[in-house]
Amino acid sequence: MIRKFLISASFALGVVLSTGSATAAEKLTVMLEWFVNPDHAPIVVAKELGLFEKAGLDVVLLPPADPSSVPRLVAAGQADIGVHYQPNLYLDHAAGLPLIRIGTLVETPLNTVTVLDDGPIRSLADLKGKKIGFSVSGFEDAMLGRMLASVGLNKEDVELVNVNFALSPSLIAGKVDATIGGFRNFELTQMRFEGREGRSFFPEEHGVPVYDELVFVTDKAKVADKRLRPFLAAVEQGAIFLTNHPEEAWKLFVKAYPNLVDELNRSAFTDTLPRFAKRPAALDRGRYERFGKFLAESGLIGQEPDVDDIAVEIR
Repeated sequence: MIRKFLISASFALGVVLSTGSATAAEKLTVMLEWFVNPDHAPIVVAKELGLFEKAGLDVVLLPPADPSSVPRLVAAGQADIGVHYQPNLYLDHAAGLPLIRIGTLVETPLNTVTVLDDGPIRSLADLKGKKIGFSVSGFEDAMLGRMLASVGLNKEDVELVNVNFALSPSLIAGKVDATIGGFRNFELTQMRFEGREGRSFFPEEHGVPVYDELVFVTDKAKVADKRLRPFLAAVEQGAIFLTNHPEEAWKLFVKAYPNLVDELNRSAFTDTLPRFAKRPAALDRGRYERFGKFLAESGLIGQEPDVDDIAVEIR
């Protein structure tokens, strides 16, 4: 089955390869936003299927020593491509970093407001007077503000508690009544494994415009780089393979990273499958316009940028 896919994938990639594709593979470095995990499955599977190699690329995945440094390192030319968060891209643009989105990896939000399923919080309105744990301020502040506003509350109606990155443990231990920032494809499963069921409220269902969770970015000076198009074409084929052959894709994924063989990653892999972009290069301009306007209204950026200043569709 994998062999049949490779034949068709090779044909599909042929339309984007130059006549010099038979020469030595060109190195392309991709800096991840975190250590390798199921969110990166289309890239890993494309690599394991040999799709990058067939596209004339030697793709190297680089987990960051400091996740917050990724945009600066990509802008400084320390990596060709970075995996980044769409919300943070606007903040980086406002700060003057010359980054631009060239593709999408995870095309739906993953962020949540999460509570204990057997607890007293049954709706967002029940958060009034409660403690909400967070890890990183910034976009999540704006997200929480819009979600609370959808039920007639504001951030002054809740108490924010910095729990660093101990979101689920703090909620389970009763140190906070809810958390913001947990990913729906990881935290809920992690809580279940700890013996406590969680329940999440999704930002896109409570006033926050839909956005892409993870995107590919590069320095604006590299937007014409001929390696970008075959890279995105290979990622697309990887995402399609994941959709059509999830079990075989999982085997390829853990073959590459055997240290990720556990129940949490297996569940996260399955839960993330429907959220991967099937057309990574495609750009939804309306989505980017709406989200930029939301961030400007929230005061996180001075004004919404033109879409062309932060995103491009590689053709």
